[in-house]
Amino acid sequence: MDAEDLYQRRVAARFGAFDQDGNGHISREDFTTAATRVLAEFGTPFRSDRGQAVSGGAEAFWQGLAGIADVDGDQRVSRGEFAHGAVKRLRDNPDRFAEIARPFLRAVLALADPDGSGAETTGVARALRALGVEADAAERAAKSLDPEGTGRVAEKEAVTAFARYFVTKEP
Repeated sequence: MDAEDLYQRRVAARFGAFDQDGNGHISREDFTTAATRVLAEFGTPFRSDRGQAVSGGAEAFWQGLAGIADVDGDQRVSRGEFAHGAVKRLRDNPDRFAEIARPFLRAVLALADPDGSGAETTGVARALRALGVEADAAERAAKSLDPEGTGRVAEKEAVTAFARYFVTKEP
């Protein structure tokens, strides 16, 4: 297996992070489920300003992903479409992926920021767990976004790390 095949397999495996219901494709419903889970974790009503920001961010993220990867236009992204879209369209420009994810990530980080001083690492870990990340991995990921040990996660670092995870060759 060459490096490109390995990379495509890695990206395809990351598909599962988006396929919230595990039915083998990513759809708008998966993004709605993700938003609902995060809002429930933080006890945030859907109809609140923060709830609407998370919901709207999830919808924007879905629209961006579908626009990049839904090749056949069926409003679902298959594992193959995801791998192809991420590999062929985003690898050379991870900032593009970061920008389609930013509204959702910004809204989720706001939930983890109770006092306006930055998203707390514990809140980021809670959000990741709500999205299906195992507890230990969620804790490690949140702490890795806080290299100075302040207990806070900045949006720029979170968005950059998210994009890097999904579309670069780095492990």
